[in-house]
Formats: sequence, structure tokens, C-alpha cells
Amino acid sequence: MTLQPAPFTDAEIDALVETFYAKVQQHHRLGPVFQKAVGDDGWPEHLATLKRFWAGVLQGSGGYKGSPMAVHQRVEGLTEGLFTPWLGLFHLTCAELFDAPRAALVSAKAERIAQTLKRGLSFRPGAAA
Repeated sequence: MTLQPAPFTDAEIDALVETFYAKVQQHHRLGPVFQKAVGDDGWPEHLATLKRFWAGVLQGSGGYKGSPMAVHQRVEGLTEGLFTPWLGLFHLTCAELFDAPRAALVSAKAERIAQTLKRGLSFRPGAAA
């Protein structure tokens, strides 16, 4: 019998989103793409949206109302190749914040989300690998 990891708290989700996106903003490839998409003043609202999204993924809260695919289709400069460093930073952040079973659970969800987005974005005209 496999034990289920403890539920994720709001504080843990806040830490995940804040820690991860601080890394994203500093990344030499990801930072400029996110900065252009979010803008100088958009980070507080963007982080709040991401916290609702991850609360839905990890807690089933249902607080996020939106279409991640539609949002990502509008991001200028987003290419399939950026998913590798995005996932690398995400896995690193999970390993820093959670024990191994919980980190693996969150990382697996991020991998599935990334695969779904990559499939959907591959149909975008002008999308590059």
C-alpha cells in the first residue's frame, strides 16, 4: 500500500510559486520572455493567478478560472525549447521546498502540464522548436 503525501497547504503553494518565479525572472532565457508577457507592474496579479492555478492542481480548490492554453498561445517568444529550462527550475524548486515524495508528485504534475502545453502550442503558426 502506497501512502499518499500530505495535502499541500496554501503557504506551501505560495512558497512554490514565489520561489519558482523568482528563479524564472532571473533566468537568462526565461526572464525576458516572462517580463515581456507580464510587464513591470503585472507580477503581483500574475503570481496571484498562478497560486490559484496551482491550488487547483494540488488541492482541487477550483479557484482558478482561465485557459492556460489560450494564455500561453499569446506569449510572444514562447518556444518548445523553453520548456526544458522551465521544468529544470521547477524540479529544482520542488526539491528545495518539499520532501522527495511530495516533490516528485508536484514535478510529475508539472511535466504533464508542460506536455499538454507543448502539444497545443505546436499548432500555433510560426511556433519554433
